[in-house]
Parts: sequence; C-alpha cells; structure tokens
Amino acid sequence: MGISDTSATAQSRARTWTRLHQHLGCAPGPLTYGMVSQAAADHLEESDDLDWKRDLPEPPRNGHWNEFAKDISAMANTRGGLLIYGVSNDHKIIGVEWEKADLRQYAQWVRNHVHPYLPDLVMFPLTDGATTLLVVDVPASEMAPHLVHGRSDKDKEQQAFTVPYRDRDHTAWMAEHQIERAYRDRFTRTGSAEEALRQHSDFLTKTITAHAAKPSAWLVAVARPTRPLPHGAPPLDRDEARFLLSLAQQRGRVLTPRQIPGPMTGMGDALINPRPGLRRWVSSTLEIDYNRNSMIELHHDGTVTMASNVSWRPRSEEDRLSDTEEADIDSALPVSQRVVEAGCGDFVAAIQELQRKLRLDSTQQISATIYASNGPGALEPRTAVFGDGRESTPPYARRPHHIQPAHALMSPIANDEEATRVAEELSNDLMSQFGL
Repeated sequence: MGISDTSATAQSRARTWTRLHQHLGCAPGPLTYGMVSQAAADHLEESDDLDWKRDLPEPPRNGHWNEFAKDISAMANTRGGLLIYGVSNDHKIIGVEWEKADLRQYAQWVRNHVHPYLPDLVMFPLTDGATTLLVVDVPASEMAPHLVHGRSDKDKEQQAFTVPYRDRDHTAWMAEHQIERAYRDRFTRTGSAEEALRQHSDFLTKTITAHAAKPSAWLVAVARPTRPLPHGAPPLDRDEARFLLSLAQQRGRVLTPRQIPGPMTGMGDALINPRPGLRRWVSSTLEIDYNRNSMIELHHDGTVTMASNVSWRPRSEEDRLSDTEEADIDSALPVSQRVVEAGCGDFVAAIQELQRKLRLDSTQQISATIYASNGPGALEPRTAVFGDGRESTPPYARRPHHIQPAHALMSPIANDEEATRVAEELSNDLMSQFGL
C-alpha cells in the first residue's frame, strides 16, 4: 500500500488537536511531519496520550501478548492519543521502512485481540520525502473498557483477557475495582446526555438554594463533552486548574464586549485558589459575603459548570435606586442583561480553555438557564438603551416565571469567532424569553 493511497483520506479523519499541537503552540489542524520532527527535537516526553516507537509493530512471538493491540487498547481505555513509529528512545527521527508497513494486518490484529472492537482507529504516514513515519491516532472510546485477548509467556496454553491503560508514560493493568468503575462509566455514557446535563444543573440549583443569602436570579450553565475523559486519564492538578482559570478570565473579555467585569473577575482570589471537590476543582464565593456570588467547577472528565448571581448591580447604581424601584425589585427578581452576557462569555472561555488543556476531541454540549433562588416567581429584565448607561426595565418586557434552558454545541477546535458566536447565542436565547 503506497503512501499516496493512505495519507490524505486517513489523515482527514485524524484529530486536529493533540499533545504535539499543545506543546508547539500550534492552532488546531492536521498533524504534519514538521510538527513531529520539532517535537522530537524538543525531546517531548512520552505521556498518557503520546508514545514514541522506534520500530514498526511486530507479530506476537514466544507466547507474548500482541503488543500493538495492547498499546491501542491502553490508549483507548485512557483518553486516546498518538503512537508514532520511527522515533528512537533518545528522540531521534530514524523513520520506518514503509514498504514493510502492513496497515491491513495491524487492523486485523486489533479486530482479533481487542474486545469490544475499536472502529475509529486511524493510521497514516507522514513523510518529508526522504524519511517516513507511521502515525496511529487512537480515539478515546465510548465503549471502554477494551480488553486484550492473548496469553502470557508463563501460561502459553491459557488464553486470557486483561485490561491495559496508560499510566502517564507507560502501560499498566487495571485492577478489579478500576475495571468495575470503567464498566459503570460505559453504561453511564450510553445513557442520555441530556440527563447528565440535567443532573449537573440540578446540583447547581440545590447549591444555590442552600447558599443564597437573599432572593436572587442566577445564571446556571453546564457544558459536557459528548465523549468525557475516562477515570484512567490523569486529572488536572491544582496549579493547572489555577492557570487555566486565569487564562479563561482574561479571554472572557475577548469573546464578549462588555462594560462590566464578568463573574470570574468578580471572584477575586477565590477564582485562582480552587478547592478540591468530587473529581473536580471548585472556585466559589458562595460562602463569602460578596455582593456578587459565583461558582465555577472544572471536572476531571472535561465537564464545566457555572452558577453566577445575575441580579447583581454596580454599587453606584444601587445607590441611585428610589424607594419605588426597591419595592419593584422585591416583587420581581431583576435579571441584568449585561451580567448575563458577561457570564456567558466567561463560561464559554472556561470551556474552551479546558478543551485545549485536556485535548478533548469531542463536541461540547452546553445548556444554560436562569434560576430563581427562592422558587418560581416573576423575573424582570434590566437592560440599557446605551451600552454603558444605567439599566432599566423596558415597558414592553415580559416577566416570565420560568426560563427554558438554552442549548448550544461547540466543536473541539472552536476558534474565538465560533466561541463568541456560542456565547452570544446562549445569552440571546435566554434574554429573548423576556421579550428583549
């Protein structure tokens, strides 16, 4: 099989955001020979989603497991990744003899030895004209755990199944409790994605109800990858979460033009001091006596959740409210259009930064709504005729008692233009329910 027969069509199905893209600071796009060469020259270390290989895959000998099938299964059971053949242990590009590469046989090994079958495997060559590499792109699988069928050197007559996974830069074997959890994850993934979003949203609303000091309206938003990272993938550490949140805070202003700071800016030091939660990092001011309370969570599986008080008003604006206006606020919860727009911008920025950090290769499903902390009641929109002017309620505005969730999708390679569109779509869908 020649290079020209396999490269273009296979590479078009490969992921466009990998560890190499992140390391080199490249925009999402096809993997190139030059990128691999530069990463090798930089001595980019192996990890749970990158494995350098010197020689082409070989058939099993002396009763060993099929190593190719084992490596494929391990990456699929973790979060996917790249196997790159033709790079030595000391990161020198030595290439492979392409005429000896048998992609059909490699695919057959996977069909025979990996259960359940992994259908989305992509194999393609990269060449500079003189030296050729084989790249195997392994997707994170919704059907994990994948078992490897084979036999060991000790018990050559005993066929067995085992479950490998990537533990940072090497392959390990799952213990019984890890296998049990992996199966539970598979059954959960095959359930309704909408149900998973609803559960996260319900948890946020219960948290708000428990912590809100006075009646208020809240932006509640959840984003979840269609193929979440499995438990085998190394989670973010605190420093990574802190850095990611700082980036998202800065980029939120780029995505949505605004006259007020977004909720992440209003969180102050609480934002960059995330605390551990249940398989997540949590930055929250709900327990602090803030005028504007918010919470954002970065889940280890790639989910992002946010709750932010959208009844908040600048202190100078509060001082100018008349007694009549205060009475109106007591009877209907105010919802600031500017705060909703800023909140959607910050939320989408956090989604995008976590996507890039975890190298998620699946679409994000997003749901957002506005929730009243004291139960069903009238919600009153506040908007400004001029962007930097004082907000008020237009006479034609509706005062709904319930806001339907707004839904959106964001691709794993979303640029700023797409992210801006998603943020605007969410805020517009929410505020249009007030007749704005």
